[in-house]
Amino acid sequence: MSDSSITLSDNDCLVNELTCYLQKDAVDIALTNMQHLEHKYDACYRAQQYHYQLPLGNLSLLELILYLPAKSSLVDIKAARMAVVKATLIWHKTYLTQHKNNDNMSHNVLVFDIQRTDKAQEINKIKINNQQRQPLKRLTHGFGVRYFMEDLVVDMSDSMQQLQVFSWHDWQAILASLQAPCELWRFLHYRLGQLQYSASNHVASFESEAGLVTQFLHSPTLFTDAIALDNALIKYEVQDEPNPALVAMTLAYKNKSTTAHMYHQHMAQAAVLWSQLSIQMIEMLDEEVLGNADKETLGIKRCYWQQQLLDESLFSRHELVRTIYRHPKQAHGLQKEGYVVHQHSYESLGRHYVLIFYGQDVESQHSKQAIQPNLARIAQDVASRLPIAELHHVIVLGIDFIEESNDTFIDIDLWIQPVDPMTQRERQLTKQLQRLNQQHKKQTANNLSASNLSASKNESMRMQLNLNIPARKTKS
Repeated sequence: MSDSSITLSDNDCLVNELTCYLQKDAVDIALTNMQHLEHKYDACYRAQQYHYQLPLGNLSLLELILYLPAKSSLVDIKAARMAVVKATLIWHKTYLTQHKNNDNMSHNVLVFDIQRTDKAQEINKIKINNQQRQPLKRLTHGFGVRYFMEDLVVDMSDSMQQLQVFSWHDWQAILASLQAPCELWRFLHYRLGQLQYSASNHVASFESEAGLVTQFLHSPTLFTDAIALDNALIKYEVQDEPNPALVAMTLAYKNKSTTAHMYHQHMAQAAVLWSQLSIQMIEMLDEEVLGNADKETLGIKRCYWQQQLLDESLFSRHELVRTIYRHPKQAHGLQKEGYVVHQHSYESLGRHYVLIFYGQDVESQHSKQAIQPNLARIAQDVASRLPIAELHHVIVLGIDFIEESNDTFIDIDLWIQPVDPMTQRERQLTKQLQRLNQQHKKQTANNLSASNLSASKNESMRMQLNLNIPARKTKS
């Protein structure tokens, strides 16, 4: 714990993305037996609980601020901090008992902030008006694994419902590093495993949160889910071979080569760009696109659409952004006519993208004038013909590169089409058609070059759109 106090503003990167998954407004929490602590240390506290329904499970986040006078000694600060953590653990145990019927996968997090003020009357103001939002001077502190092993002595091998405790500074740094809700979820699972390993082996598996998040982000296991999806897409014959970028990155991380750091930077940059593009796409949505709903319903629909875009891993965002920014390097004729790229999520097998790069020629088949009014129809057509039983969303992006005064801007039109799961009969027919299609490909393989096969798979949706696959149900 450092005696230095600094004033910081909240990180707004992943924080904003998590807001899309918030289930309801924050709930104020009252901890038991806090009156004695408040009197002894001339302190007060504020605790609020947030519930996020992430695609991989529920995240219960308790934000706790402890307000202390600036004159407080380090001994008093440590004692007050431990007392508050103990009180929170007691509250959490009671909370779990009351919600023991909830079988959903969940992670429980406490973010502990200590703020100090130079004036005693400001503490009294906070006690009177608990709606204070302006941060005072934050104390730099942290919770390493040794804190729970040696100082607090918590049973970290208890269950998956273990309360994971972070300081405000560590939590903000973690959010800035992970950048995607699904990666935050996986990190919490990874961290819990490290805590439980420490408990069972009586060794500290990590010294700092910064070191642990770095270890997580530079492990080849970061690509485990993407590899599984890549193999599934090959099985479905949506692609011929593993994604070369995925293979290269996995090997670089596994071998700890110098290029791994470069790949990590590329994914981090792509994550930020995808987040910015997603916000831009949602902001540009016309109310008519979302059905002229009332204000509350409109907000729910916008939030739902944004969740589909933000539910992408670091690698998945990298591939989507790489596809978009590859456009300026395409041949002039291709840019003039426009073209279509089939891309897919590496976070969810059932989410697929159709990226339509508008042709500069207004008379072309893929011009903005021809495509923009038909995004919904295109999404429904693709959804009816993709031979993937798990398909749940088709996302169509109409992409327009605009050059003005030597600057390039990107406008993206958006349509998201939810899809009903296949029935058992539809799944059987799809498998039969896949086998017939495979036989047809083998018969014609000798007449096609390897480059043409690659282009037909990765640069166009024509083969998918022309397949005689039974239409499946799409949700309006």
